[in-house]
Amino acid sequence: MKKKLLGFVLGTSLVMGLAACGGGSDTNKDTASGGDGAKIFDQKCSSCHGGDLKGGMGPNLTKIGSTLSKDDILNTIKNGKGGMPANPMGITGDEANTVADWLAAKK
Repeated sequence: MKKKLLGFVLGTSLVMGLAACGGGSDTNKDTASGGDGAKIFDQKCSSCHGGDLKGGMGPNLTKIGSTLSKDDILNTIKNGKGGMPANPMGITGDEANTVADWLAAKK
């Protein structure tokens, strides 16, 4: 009986832990339609570039708009560059455009 209870508790913990992490598929497109580049960045880019834009695995983006235009940033999001993959975390379309606009303003 103890083994069954322990198995149930561990199994439940595993399921709850995975549910908290999410599946990597964000079907909520409200952030793109709301035009909130900071929110999209926080959800999809901050794991590499840091929540404060100061970098981590990815480069520092605090003043990226002073060196790259919106089109350059959008091109990097769409096609990748260096260690950054194309369309990271599924950023495409309106989301990519919104994030590029937001980052281009960082000067």
